[in-house]
Amino acid sequence: MGHSEHHAPHEPATAHGNEHDQGWRGMVRYLSHARSLWRSEVNEAVVQRLDVRPGERVVDIGAGVGAGTVVAAGRGAHVLAVEPTPYMRRTLGLRRLAQAGRGRIEIVDGAAEATGVASSSVDAAWAVNSMHHWTTPEVAYGELARILRPGGRVLLVDEDFDDPSHPDHEAFAERHSGDHHHFHMVDPADVARGLRQAGLDVDSAGKDQIAGSPAFIIAATKPDAEPAD
Repeated sequence: MGHSEHHAPHEPATAHGNEHDQGWRGMVRYLSHARSLWRSEVNEAVVQRLDVRPGERVVDIGAGVGAGTVVAAGRGAHVLAVEPTPYMRRTLGLRRLAQAGRGRIEIVDGAAEATGVASSSVDAAWAVNSMHHWTTPEVAYGELARILRPGGRVLLVDEDFDDPSHPDHEAFAERHSGDHHHFHMVDPADVARGLRQAGLDVDSAGKDQIAGSPAFIIAATKPDAEPAD
């Protein structure tokens, strides 16, 4: 397939992301977070917690410019970096050129609700600070269940920047003062319920710490076999 952007045959080529993330306003918003988008201790911790292994096929949903993607590829995994925003995909494409593991990074035009990834084809998937962008979470949960292989694992993380204990709480509050595109609060119980309804086993769901930051964290796995009638 090479290393160009991938579109699954059954999916349209246009992205399905949140409309607030498109256009020049979205670009300006993301540029204000450029440093954390490029390298993120939370993304690194997520890849480590998922125990991404060499040879695995994994999905980074809402990959952005690849903070988690490059870490997973560096561990020897083949990474499908799913990102709906064109300028983020272009930036990741340029970043990929400088990576020793660039041959293991595939950039996919897609979103959580329509990843463009083949069914039952990946060992693990994760999303960092993207759940609040999902326009139809129930569809996204079903999509995760669809693309995971039996035994596949998923880790969903949204940092809680509204928590005063978060290292970036004050900076985030100042940066987003008067910004209507504020993080909405993710309810781990609702996410867990949706994942279970999609057929996944939820291992844990709640607020916890990751890489020293408070976050809403949901971990799940796809059953190895269908339950007996």
